Amino acid sequence: MTDDPSALITTVELTWVEKRVERWLRFGRPVADTILDRQRRVLSFVPGSVFAFVRWAANEYGTVESHIDIVRTVGSGEDYQTIPCVRPGGEVLLHQGSWRRVQHVLEVIDAVEAQDIDPIEVSPDYWRHVHHRLEAWQQPDPYTKARHRAWLRRRALH
Repeated sequence: MTDDPSALITTVELTWVEKRVERWLRFGRPVADTILDRQRRVLSFVPGSVFAFVRWAANEYGTVESHIDIVRTVGSGEDYQTIPCVRPGGEVLLHQGSWRRVQHVLEVIDAVEAQDIDPIEVSPDYWRHVHHRLEAWQQPDPYTKARHRAWLRRRALH
């Protein structure tokens, strides 16, 4: 463990240049929000936080980038993957590229929220399941209240 508290913080840089570069959070609970300028801000997260980060960019010919990542932030000494605009990185629970797949993930998140379940509380295994099913071009199973209760009980045991 390190004595430097900033080593335990994960930052995400958001950018919004209308119809050119749009990087935004779909869900997540940052502990700090720093505005850099009119188009950029930095959100900070403590270890163990979960968030969904959407990256979209276009040029005069159309979309050139569409991604969504659902990420769990890591603590000091934990392994992590690098993700653009996320420092140092995190445990990627779900990664999808192409606007069609991004939209599908957004629909899954909407379905979770429609049951009054906060997506940051969803089982990490479920986000992995959604990732793998979409990679196989198959429909993910729905996240149910029963599945959520089972996850909360399992998490309480650890």
